[in-house]
Amino acid sequence: RPCILFLLFTLGPQVTQASIDLDLTDEGIYNSIKAAAKTAAAGMMQYYTGDQPGDVPGNIPAPYYWWEAGAMFGAMVEYWYYTGDDKWNNMTTQALLHQVGDNNNFMPQNQTLSLGNDDQIFWGFAAMAAAELGYPDPPANQPQWLSLAENVFNSQATRWDESTCAGGLHWQIFEYNGGWSYKNTIANGGFFDVAARLARYTGNDTFAEWANKAWDWTNATGLIGPQWHIFDGSDSTDNCTAINHVQHAYLPAVYLHGAANMYNITDGSDIWRERIEGLISGLDTFFPNKENIMAQPCESATCDLNSRSFKAYLARFMGASIPLAPFTNETLWPKIQTSSIAAAEQCNGPNNACGLIWTDRTDYKSTTGIGEQMAALEIFKANLVHTVEAPVTGKTGGTSKGNSGTGDESGSNTAADKDIRTRAISIGDRAGAGIVAALAVLMPVSAAAFLFVSS
Repeated sequence: RPCILFLLFTLGPQVTQASIDLDLTDEGIYNSIKAAAKTAAAGMMQYYTGDQPGDVPGNIPAPYYWWEAGAMFGAMVEYWYYTGDDKWNNMTTQALLHQVGDNNNFMPQNQTLSLGNDDQIFWGFAAMAAAELGYPDPPANQPQWLSLAENVFNSQATRWDESTCAGGLHWQIFEYNGGWSYKNTIANGGFFDVAARLARYTGNDTFAEWANKAWDWTNATGLIGPQWHIFDGSDSTDNCTAINHVQHAYLPAVYLHGAANMYNITDGSDIWRERIEGLISGLDTFFPNKENIMAQPCESATCDLNSRSFKAYLARFMGASIPLAPFTNETLWPKIQTSSIAAAEQCNGPNNACGLIWTDRTDYKSTTGIGEQMAALEIFKANLVHTVEAPVTGKTGGTSKGNSGTGDESGSNTAADKDIRTRAISIGDRAGAGIVAALAVLMPVSAAAFLFVSS
């Protein structure tokens, strides 16, 4: 197990303090981190079968859900960016392009019966990262990364529902899906993050206006608590008067990164700095015992399959926030480095499998899988944030092409999204989704005019 991690043998297994400062100019340490990331990535990609004959590119086997495939390939886009290793690029590009759907907005028809706004946004994260990080562009006859991210944003902006809770996105895209009344924070936070990133990349003020709108709604609804803890969501059936106070690591992750983008494009405004500092202070939930080792609250009991990946997104967006808001380095860097060493200690299972619970300072134990591997990969590569260039924009070297005033390359995205949300429900829909028998027609979730944003 020599590549997981040179750091362990250099620093020893007892290191828990916040004062670790790895010297990334040291070639041995730098190469060790890259090797650790590669090993964690290989451990994750072994679960992927979509490139095999008879399988579907971009899909991952049950019991994993479609959204986590988007998260996984987003991780692989960033893996290439941080390490320069293009071993999995062809597979990653194939997977992302195969799942764009008929309208190039990551809404493939075979996911309709379980498609949520939060599911869609994780694929949007991947496309947005590809544009920002200079990941190789698709062939000219294929949808482009920036266009895909814009299409995701445009389709979600049409769903902003001010008829309840004074705004916000529902968890589910379609009313016939169970849980549609819930307005969950990850859907709204993901929308906020992509809007802020599009604002930075394109310079289009409309994206920034939507980012501000999404932040203000989250705050006004009470989903950002007084101690900067971010809660899971609220239900539109009671006009979002009751808050579900469950916390997950990916919630502050998306708000932190979106806020860092807003700080960056507002030339370091005081209000966004205050919000970023607040969000970082609220991370205490995920760094218990003042050890700077990341943990999900569910780890004290049992984490379900989804939550076993949530540390990955906090690790990813902590690292990605540093170049956009450099003042965060002082507080985020110790958390990244200390968590990396703790994660490495849990990556000594069979074939270097990574375990779930980093705060357990003993050898590998507990569960392993895509989420655990992805979390280790993300925290390892976050150590490399100071060794790469900052994310690009359309004016600073970005090559990805966006839209020209329409929802997608053909101009059909938003119209098609409207159509699918207002079509008559078939018997198959009723059986597949278990909808209320009296429901006959899907109505648009908002009376607002459809939004088209161009770069």
